[in-house]
Amino acid sequence: MRLFADYFQLHVMDEDADDDLGDAWTPEAVSDGLAVAEQTLGIGTEANTFVDVTVEVLDRRPGEAFDGADHVVEASVQVPSGRVAVLGCTDYLPDAARFEVPRGFVRVRASRANLAAVRQPGGEDSDVPGAVEQVHLRIWPAPHAAPVVMKRWTPTG
Repeated sequence: MRLFADYFQLHVMDEDADDDLGDAWTPEAVSDGLAVAEQTLGIGTEANTFVDVTVEVLDRRPGEAFDGADHVVEASVQVPSGRVAVLGCTDYLPDAARFEVPRGFVRVRASRANLAAVRQPGGEDSDVPGAVEQVHLRIWPAPHAAPVVMKRWTPTG
């Protein structure tokens, strides 16, 4: 699906969550590309435009292969409703894509790719072929654990 990553972020949240991520976007969170609240995650993006998002709901933790990802983060989020909504931060929640997950805590791994192409002059907000950020979200049931940056992308230039 294609989502608008307004303010350089996407949200992954319980469909009934009302968390405010304003205070969660600390300098460290911005650097990590991950803001964490109880029932909402903010996934940072390089693009302040449309990004391609793939969502996989799994029954267990995926392997450690990052499939060409530039930046990979993981965090836990509580989903009491059993439905995760995935949307741009200014999208209309009732229209958001929803995914069935087990009630309780789930783990979300956000793998982002094609980041260098997005940062090229004319990349963001342009029609440059291949300049679209790719975000792959994997979600599975897991006990609460601290957020982690599994692979860090550092822009050059």
